[in-house]
Amino acid sequence: MGLRRIPIETVVTALVILGVLGGSAVMARLRPEVTPNAWDYAMPLVACAAVAMRRRLPIPALLLAVAAAGLYYPLAHLDGWIFLAVLLTLFTAADLGHLAAAATITLMSLLAVVLGEANSPIRHLDDSQFLLLGGWVLATLAMGGVSRNRRAYLTEARRRVAEAERTREEEARRRTAEERLRIAREIHDTLGHNLSMINVQAGAALHRIGQRPEQAEAALTAIKEASKEALRELRATLGVLRLVDEDSPTSPAPSLARIRELADRTGLAVRIEVLGELRPLPAEVDHAAVRIVQESLTNVTRHAGAGAAEITVRYGGADLTLRIDDHGRDAGDGGPGGAPEPGDGDRSRPGSGFGIVGMRERAAALGGSLEAGPRPGGGFRVSARLPLRGTS
Repeated sequence: MGLRRIPIETVVTALVILGVLGGSAVMARLRPEVTPNAWDYAMPLVACAAVAMRRRLPIPALLLAVAAAGLYYPLAHLDGWIFLAVLLTLFTAADLGHLAAAATITLMSLLAVVLGEANSPIRHLDDSQFLLLGGWVLATLAMGGVSRNRRAYLTEARRRVAEAERTREEEARRRTAEERLRIAREIHDTLGHNLSMINVQAGAALHRIGQRPEQAEAALTAIKEASKEALRELRATLGVLRLVDEDSPTSPAPSLARIRELADRTGLAVRIEVLGELRPLPAEVDHAAVRIVQESLTNVTRHAGAGAAEITVRYGGADLTLRIDDHGRDAGDGGPGGAPEPGDGDRSRPGSGFGIVGMRERAAALGGSLEAGPRPGGGFRVSARLPLRGTS
């Protein structure tokens, strides 16, 4: 454990110094006639200095180590391990990204050795030794490049893991926010529409109970049906939070096929026109279309003071278009629900309430669009286009 924590430069420095001391001792015993000179001690110190500065100045350190070795081996009397310093500085330069410069210095050094051997009367290296020297140098250069690439790969892998984790968390937050918004829209549409119907019908019942009791009875029946529908849809919506299937037989999903039932519960005189070939719709398009019609009729009963509305449904080849019109306040209408209320869907501020905003969000979520505003001849119009997304 302790050896693995010793820095490599410390190990190489120690080996170079031991090589000098050991070489001196061996030379004094075996060849006492050979005396070490200044190069034997100066160049190893220079090589050790190059090892010490290899990370701060990799290329100057490599040049210094190569120069020390180039002077040491021809001029010194001892045969030390100074070449280890050259290999370490070469590896560091390649590992720190100076691969081209390190390769250039390596090739020039090997060329200098070849030229030196060719011009020297004494053969210092035979062919096998030169090949071994070249093999060590080129292998060290390659290992430095591989080490750098591996470190870059690991860094990129860690970055991608961190990015994936961050993206996963953001995606989870986004999905949570979208689900909360979806549930909020469902509850708003369900309660808003049905409570508006109950409010209008209750007002009508109070208005007519004394003079026209038979009409009051019809209004109370409508209140009963609207409250029952509100409770059913609220249970279906909240069932999502309990992982209850909203499309179970006891909680049928809202559908444009039941648009007449929806219109009849409003208490309005609603004329429905269907254009194009009637066909099944994708579930998300069908659901959004029903909610848009429902919210539009809710705004008519709450804010327009109108007694009638018109719904046009057009089945196109690539999209479904909806148009819901009312003609504004009926002349002389003194019935309930006639006074506009501020807030959601207020006709004095079109688009400012959550109802119209929610309709636009539903259309946009499917890649469609929705426009809402006053009609040129009076009243209000909601127009929506919902792509059918490949349905036949």
